[in-house]
Amino acid sequence: MSTTNMNRGKIVFYEDSNFQGRSYECSSDCSDMGSYLSRCHSCRVESGCWMLYNRNNYMGNQYFMRRAEYPDYMQHFGMSDCIKSCRMIAMHRGNYRMRIYERERENVGGQLHEMMNNCDNVMDHYRMSRCQSCNVMEDHWLMYEQPHFRGRMMYMRPGEYSNFSGGMGMGAMGGLSGMRFMSMRRIMDSWY
Repeated sequence: MSTTNMNRGKIVFYEDSNFQGRSYECSSDCSDMGSYLSRCHSCRVESGCWMLYNRNNYMGNQYFMRRAEYPDYMQHFGMSDCIKSCRMIAMHRGNYRMRIYERERENVGGQLHEMMNNCDNVMDHYRMSRCQSCNVMEDHWLMYEQPHFRGRMMYMRPGEYSNFSGGMGMGAMGGLSGMRFMSMRRIMDSWY
């Protein structure tokens, strides 16, 4: 597979469970799927990794999807709403680096740790009671509200995130403001 094809993703959404009803094929970000489907209850990820959102404009609860078939992802993931927008995650081959901060970036004090690998429990590994801000320096990460990669998650692209509790000024946060993250996972190229 060429490098160009590897950076392309493809996901097919279906209105009903078990790949039934009208479908919409997507190979890039889509901020409003309502233009194409009235509802969405199943999908096939044919290539790439994707974040799906239960609100338009990449807001609300987020769900990470990799290559697989999801005949009824609402039941599988315990979702109560259907998917309203999606974002393709670009493949990265290289280093993974992120700094996590115990407190909001503007506040003085608190612990700082630089990570290059997954962390299944911030408390156990770094003796931090919480992670309230971060700086993603390289690659893409998933951050989870509970240890061992459980609970609600948030997709983090490279950049500074100075205050999780205040909504971070990001549209992607949606209803996730106030979260404190307890585990982090790199989005690795082996997931493609």
